[in-house]
Amino acid sequence: MGITMEASSSPSRADQLKQAQAALQAGRFAEAAACANQVLSQDREDQDGLYMAAVAARYLDQSDTAQAHLEALKQVAPDYGRAFQEEGHLLRRLSDQDGALRAFQNATRCNPALTASWQAQADLLFAAGRTSEAAQALAQLERIKALPRELLAVTNHLHEGRILRAEEIARAFLRKAPHHIEGMRLLADIGSRLGVHEDADFLLETAIELEPENVQLRIDHIQVLRKRQKFSAALEQAKTLLERDPANPIFLSLFAIESMQAGQYETALEAFEKVLSALPNDAATLTSQGHALKTFGRSDDAIASYRSALEAAPNYGDAWYALANLKTFRFSDDDIALMQALQKTPNLSFMSRIHIAFALGKASEDRDDFPLAFENYELGNQLKRRQTRYTTEQMLAEFDSQKKYVTADIIADQSGKGADVPDPIFIVGLPRAGSTLIEQILASHSQVDGTLELPNILSLAHRLRGRNLVSDRDRYPRILAELSAEDLTALGEDYIDNTRVHRQSAPFFTDKMPNNFRHIGLIHLILPNAKIIDARRAPFDCCWSGFKQLFAEGQEFTYGLAEIGHYYRAYVDLMDHWEAVLPTGRILRVQHEDVLGDLEGQVRRILEYCELPFEEACVNFHETRRAVRTASSEQVRQPLNRSGQNQWQGFEPYLTPLKEALGDLLQENGGPDV
Repeated sequence: MGITMEASSSPSRADQLKQAQAALQAGRFAEAAACANQVLSQDREDQDGLYMAAVAARYLDQSDTAQAHLEALKQVAPDYGRAFQEEGHLLRRLSDQDGALRAFQNATRCNPALTASWQAQADLLFAAGRTSEAAQALAQLERIKALPRELLAVTNHLHEGRILRAEEIARAFLRKAPHHIEGMRLLADIGSRLGVHEDADFLLETAIELEPENVQLRIDHIQVLRKRQKFSAALEQAKTLLERDPANPIFLSLFAIESMQAGQYETALEAFEKVLSALPNDAATLTSQGHALKTFGRSDDAIASYRSALEAAPNYGDAWYALANLKTFRFSDDDIALMQALQKTPNLSFMSRIHIAFALGKASEDRDDFPLAFENYELGNQLKRRQTRYTTEQMLAEFDSQKKYVTADIIADQSGKGADVPDPIFIVGLPRAGSTLIEQILASHSQVDGTLELPNILSLAHRLRGRNLVSDRDRYPRILAELSAEDLTALGEDYIDNTRVHRQSAPFFTDKMPNNFRHIGLIHLILPNAKIIDARRAPFDCCWSGFKQLFAEGQEFTYGLAEIGHYYRAYVDLMDHWEAVLPTGRILRVQHEDVLGDLEGQVRRILEYCELPFEEACVNFHETRRAVRTASSEQVRQPLNRSGQNQWQGFEPYLTPLKEALGDLLQENGGPDV
């Protein structure tokens, strides 16, 4: 009885946080600190506990304690705007006005709904005599204050990671006010974050028709169109903004980026030059210019542009990582010393910290300093993991759903009903498995257009999945059994129509989105004559290469050794399923190591599968001039070599989690002993 009574009287985490909040509001700061610390005693990384403990410590004049809580909070939740806002309050209390201003600016970057941070920025900027910037902060403050109560809540939820709650409130609001422009813009933002880019596109297009002079709508629309890889449409929106104000550096920069995405590199570079004539030391523009030069194959010029960015802003992590991502670039001793010094600075932005960690990993690996290299690769991935919600369990559930619902019987019943065009050649698999090489081989053929990692199959899967992501997670792929012949044909034609913008004049084209392997059942049913190539690489080489590569988005499983190992196993298992339920020979597996060992033989095998005549240019793929946007862009412009094999060997002492996750796949594929 005594144990039961004691357990029932112990306050829960939620109760402790409520007590802490009530104590803060009542000015009982010691009590608030005690409640928050009780929460932290159970979980020292509890976000709410850290925040309330920091606030209480500030009011108790315990500045060091407050700062320690805030540093821990920023590590746990790097994009949490209220952490930066609280840091601003603390630094202002300590008379560090410049530091406070930076903190408040970071706060509104993370969450633009934080009115206290806008007001504080205005006050600090006015005090510093920066009246124009202060006026801009006040204008933002007034815009936020003018929002309906519901949309202010949506903005807060959205920027604090509660996306489904934000969507619920936004949809309820728009049912009452269907043409509210900011409501439509916010719901589009939610859709984009959830990967439902078609809905976001439609909402923004409609909002622009209602309010064509709204600049923010057009900027948001450009971002969504780019995610949908509708580059021509994004470029048209950028042109519309530029025509409004041809000298505006923001509009010029958007025009340059969209010109680059649309393949108009000369136009893009001219626009970047115009931006740099107005803002000669703008690190972001210099880095974007470098990306354009790299994509176009002008590596030396790209390096010079990245170097200029770092001369202007040594702490601009994106430029450091851009140099590392060239793969063929080598950092100097001075570069390494500077990056190591930057890592120790407290005001380095979160993303720059990630970028520099990966760059230092590459720099150290090039010098065979494997302990330091692994330390930095692990740090970069650890930081990146904090920005994701990826779990192996959720991934396995998704893959199991494909195996459960896309059976041999369903394939037999639904086959032959899609669009009968033979145009697409899908190259699927894991990133860093050799898919860019296969694409470059095929794109060197006179009858094949090399495109990009097209999002269209993923978009169709999102559409079939519907909106009930929580209550009916298996709607897709279960729905594949229910689609009519007309439905399947329409989906296939939709794919062909919406990918046409990426093609030139060749009868065939590649689509090398790696994650399409999850949707091979869908591909087979809507495009029964499409070719499907599984680009596969030895597990340890593939997983290690993925772990040390920083992917911007879409590959969250690469941010942990165990995670990437489990993902590789699940990929092999799902591919075994597809090969079992699809007709024999439907998928061509191309082993990367076989390509390295017998290039011409594998080229002939690939072309024969694709029903294409042999062309010597496919063997001399490195001579083909085309834009390549993946991490392998420099490597596929060189003759084939084996430099990418066994790069994990110097890191083997640190790779036990990967070995354990891969298990028997290592012995089957020539990896290290477990």
